[in-house]
Amino acid sequence: METVCARADISRPTLYKVENGDPSVAMGIYVQVLRVLGLVEDLGVIAKEDVLGRRLQDEALPHRKRAPKKLQQPGGSNG
Repeated sequence: METVCARADISRPTLYKVENGDPSVAMGIYVQVLRVLGLVEDLGVIAKEDVLGRRLQDEALPHRKRAPKKLQQPGGSNG
């Protein structure tokens, strides 16, 4: 692991955070580690469109409620 740290120019504690998915680590650090491991091309897979995930996310959104329609007065004008 010291080799990965040296090549990515990061400390061992930072690499530990990357290994554990710590969200406080900058995205650039993840890219550096992926580059060192020869996996930087796989970054495109992460950013790929997720149709199912998007559908689930959309279903969780609050649904808009429409205002009730106004009742027309019998014999009244519309304008």
